[in-house]
Amino acid sequence: MTMKHSVFAKLSFCGLVAAALIVGAAPAAFAASDVVKEYDKDADNTLDLAEVKAAASAEFDKLNKDSDDTLDRAETKGVVKGKDFKAADPDKDGTLTKAEYLTIAESLFKKADVDNDGTLEAKEFHSKAGRALKKLID
Repeated sequence: MTMKHSVFAKLSFCGLVAAALIVGAAPAAFAASDVVKEYDKDADNTLDLAEVKAAASAEFDKLNKDSDDTLDRAETKGVVKGKDFKAADPDKDGTLTKAEYLTIAESLFKKADVDNDGTLEAKEFHSKAGRALKKLID
């Protein structure tokens, strides 16, 4: 009887682990669709470049804590990777203007748009570029 109980306990434990993994994975899937829903102004269940740029522009404004019309590395920490920041800062002044920030958004949009249809569906936010773009706009 102890052996049956032990097998049942192990199976129950495996079921709990599997459930935790499924629940743990769910927020990532919902997060992508939530991003699309939040910024999809024309209600077509996708984001086009104009919608992404509008969201990126608003995020730039939120990140610009000192209201100096530029973002420095501290203001973009966790949002823009160092190499992306450096690439988007052609004048090498250590800050990003809104236009430079939007250039990053456009570049990531194009990389995430794997089917080249000019729009991003929720599933396209699961790519490396899509996840980086999500950080930039959300």
